[in-house]
Amino acid sequence: MSFDYEKYIRPGKLPHIWCPGCGHGIVMKGLIRAMDALGMKKNNTAIVSGIGCASRLPGYIDCCTLHTTHGRAVAFATGIKMAKPEMQVLCVGGDGDGVAIGGNHFIHACRRNINITYLIMNNNIYGMTGGQFSPTTPTGAKASTTPYGNPDPPFDIAKLAIGAGATFVARGTAYHANQIEKLLVEAIRHKGFSVVEILDSCPTTYGRRNRFRSVVEMMNNLKEIAVSVQAAEHMSPEQMQGKVLTGVLYRDNRPEYVEEYQKVIEAAQDFAG
Repeated sequence: MSFDYEKYIRPGKLPHIWCPGCGHGIVMKGLIRAMDALGMKKNNTAIVSGIGCASRLPGYIDCCTLHTTHGRAVAFATGIKMAKPEMQVLCVGGDGDGVAIGGNHFIHACRRNINITYLIMNNNIYGMTGGQFSPTTPTGAKASTTPYGNPDPPFDIAKLAIGAGATFVARGTAYHANQIEKLLVEAIRHKGFSVVEILDSCPTTYGRRNRFRSVVEMMNNLKEIAVSVQAAEHMSPEQMQGKVLTGVLYRDNRPEYVEEYQKVIEAAQDFAG
């Protein structure tokens, strides 16, 4: 039986703005299925985004949504979670919004371990704002600001999140559509700062410049480079060259920030009283 996505979509918001072949729609459907599987209530769910193609996602989903300034989604989401701890708070955005302009907010949200899930759609480029290279653009790849090839080494978003202190980190791809829902369900259930990176395709500003002949070729590339954590256990370092780990990459339990902050408030009230 087909899934009824329309009950989660704001009336009159479709068709969406994403280019043909963009993987963001696949990711949005995975998020909707995860919300449905968890029984998340629309009025108790906040989805926050910044600026960029991926950040347009909350405009389509019928729940409490906030479209904020470039790179500041986690800061706004933190404010919501601090003011209303009972709400389910999610951030969505792209690689540029999340770990370039928003990089400072990102690492400190990981460090604090606040109970927010951050869904980062990584398509290796600034898709909406001009096709500039991003912190995840592969070395040598072309962008509007690196027409002769990007000289910078790319960030590994998952490793960055783990190093900064996130307590749940996972990675999937837009090709592996069913896995997106499963990873997001685990991430949202986790108590603490959860990061789910989805490797995505941008055929318009990345694919054309980097000699991908079609969207199908881009999707097949995602399929070929993805290796599950379980499969990687049986592969040599040489076999893993050029591959990317997918699945749940890290999980830990640490005190959650809002609860710890509440203890500070109570201690201050006791002192004042």
